[in-house]
Amino acid sequence: MAVNLNKLVDKAYEDKSLAELLDAPPSALEGLTAKHDELLAELGIKSVGDLAKWKYAERASAIAALAPFQA
Repeated sequence: MAVNLNKLVDKAYEDKSLAELLDAPPSALEGLTAKHDELLAELGIKSVGDLAKWKYAERASAIAALAPFQA
């Protein structure tokens, strides 16, 4: 199954598999640069996969997903 992620990733990564994207630096994501890679590396985040599993990103995502259901 093909998934078009072209609007989510930098042009250089458009032809990469999901597994390859997980191993790619954060700057593979559209809007992030090598400077972001440096800053995120200071937090121990060296790949898209690391960013996805970063506990603070997971917490923020959970809050965003649940917010519409709060009464």
